[in-house]
Amino acid sequence: MTPRRPGRPLVPAYLSTGGVARPSRGSLERLSVLSRTDLVRSDPVRAGAELPTGLSAAQHALLDALDGGSLTVVEAAALLGLPVSAIRVLADELTDQGLIRARPPVPISDLPDPDLLKRVADGLRALKR
Repeated sequence: MTPRRPGRPLVPAYLSTGGVARPSRGSLERLSVLSRTDLVRSDPVRAGAELPTGLSAAQHALLDALDGGSLTVVEAAALLGLPVSAIRVLADELTDQGLIRARPPVPISDLPDPDLLKRVADGLRALKR
C-alpha cells in the first residue's frame, strides 16, 4: 500500500459534486462573484426550513461560506479546499435552484486606471501629514 501524500484529500473532489464533472451552463469564470439570495436566510432557525432537501454537504458548505457576504469562485474554492471546477459545478446547481446569485467579473476595461488610483492615494497621504 502506498502512503498517502500530506494535504491530499481522502475523497476525490468530483465526489463533492455528485460525480458531475462539468457545470450545466459553463458561464461561471474564476472571478465570477457568488452571493446568497434572499431565499436563504442567515437566521439558522428559518434557513433550515427554507433550504430544499437533498443538498449535498459541499453545497451546504458553499452556502455557509457565502453567509458573510460575497466571494469569487476562486476564493470559495480556496476556503472550502476544493478545485475551482468543483465550485463551478456546485455554484451552477445552486444558481439553478435560486439559492445563490452569480454575476460576471468586472471587465478589465471598466476597472479604474492604476495610475489614477496611485495619484489619489498619494494625495490622501499628503493631506494626512
